[in-house]
Amino acid sequence: MNFRTGLMLGLACSAMGVASGAFMTSHPALIPPARAQEAAHKDSNSTPAGSDSNNAETVRMLTLLGTVMDIAHSEYVSPLPNKKLIRNAIDGMISNLDPHSSFMDAQQLKDMQDEMSGQFGGLGLQVQGEAGHVRVVSPIDGTPAARAGIQSGDVITMVDNKSIADLTLDQAVRKMRGKPGTQITLTILRPKTGKQQTLTLTREIIHVQIVRSALYGQTGYIRLSEFDDSLEKEMRKAYGKLVQSVARTPGKTLNGLVLDLRSDPGGKLDQAIAVARDFIKEGEIVSIRGRHPEGNQHWDGVGKDITHGLPIVVLTNAGSASASEIVAGALKDHRRAIIMGDRTFGKGSVQTIIPIADQGAIRLTTARYYTPSGRSIQGLGITPDVPVLASRDDDSLFTYHEADLAHTITNTDGKLPKEAPRTDLPAFAKTVERLPPAKWPNFDPMKPETDFQLQQALHFINAQAGGADAAHEAALLAHPPLPHDAIPSESKDDAAAKTKK
Repeated sequence: MNFRTGLMLGLACSAMGVASGAFMTSHPALIPPARAQEAAHKDSNSTPAGSDSNNAETVRMLTLLGTVMDIAHSEYVSPLPNKKLIRNAIDGMISNLDPHSSFMDAQQLKDMQDEMSGQFGGLGLQVQGEAGHVRVVSPIDGTPAARAGIQSGDVITMVDNKSIADLTLDQAVRKMRGKPGTQITLTILRPKTGKQQTLTLTREIIHVQIVRSALYGQTGYIRLSEFDDSLEKEMRKAYGKLVQSVARTPGKTLNGLVLDLRSDPGGKLDQAIAVARDFIKEGEIVSIRGRHPEGNQHWDGVGKDITHGLPIVVLTNAGSASASEIVAGALKDHRRAIIMGDRTFGKGSVQTIIPIADQGAIRLTTARYYTPSGRSIQGLGITPDVPVLASRDDDSLFTYHEADLAHTITNTDGKLPKEAPRTDLPAFAKTVERLPPAKWPNFDPMKPETDFQLQQALHFINAQAGGADAAHEAALLAHPPLPHDAIPSESKDDAAAKTKK
């Protein structure tokens, strides 16, 4: 029996087991298990005549696949194991559907689970494969990558002075991982400047600090860096501490909240819903619609707002993706927050992890999600209500978005409502400068006074809060001074404790 005949028999048998097994509980079960089993056992004769996947066409294409594999197996310059040929075929079958679908073997599945648990070894990069390149979606806060100054949109061209152009994304990622304490050299191309630079980093165990908080005057600040299992719980804790910190000053309360979602690549759908529900009392949060209507779902508010109506500014940029966009879209559509910064990444799809016995799993795009107004943001992103660039050299021509990826899935047919412009913005919103002043200092993540987008958000909150200095704050929006009281909440607590002593 030749390889082609064996392949045909093998595919006929394996087709019945591909969709078996339960979905990972950390992801929404978008495909009912009963229907997954039905699809796996579906008779090919039931497919409508004339479609690309009818029985005759399927047999013809499988025969072609077997022929190609037979030729490669017998004629390639070096002997090829059958396992490698089949794995290559599976990888191509799934990964060419869209940028977010892939087949994972058992080890890759474990690596993904380790990353989602919030602790893993490496450099702290969220990356995406694109036409043979490895592009940075975002660096993770407090990691070697972030400290080295790697930015969203950077392209990694070499690892340890060797090109990675011919490697798969998984192979490139494995090269970047290694024992904590070991060094690695990355060659980075920055499209914004066209310049290439070589960086030497030291690998370490990545402990993802998913929530950071600070208190600036009477304005709370919470940064969410990744939507993992405990995010919403940690965010509520951080908010509670901010409320307690400002209350230590008699007569003072929080006047608003800056929610920082910049360079947050997303994560768990259930955590995005939970975070949005902490600020939106009622109405739809998000809906997902897939190929099969019975798998469609939507989620609503549950009658709570932990801020009790305080003004909120959400900071976004091109690295804000997926779950971040769900939160930003919900807050924007409900007019519950002002979105400030740059347009988001535009990942409007949902992936489901489908385990395959002990062989690994398929990460498959199974639905698009829609904001409360009924918009799909796939390839479009969330447009800020108040555009503010991080620096004067930001150039949208070199900003990296979902629409720039190869073979990305299309948006919907255009019949859904377009994004309506905000009509409820305060008058002083028009005075917000899009670019920092010419002499604004270079951004330093350890110095919040150098963060132009954050400073604009803080002044906006103070003006929106309508305090005694609201008019003064509104005037400052055009040319905000560097703040002298930007003290993290931990430091403020210490100062208060010393005062009491």
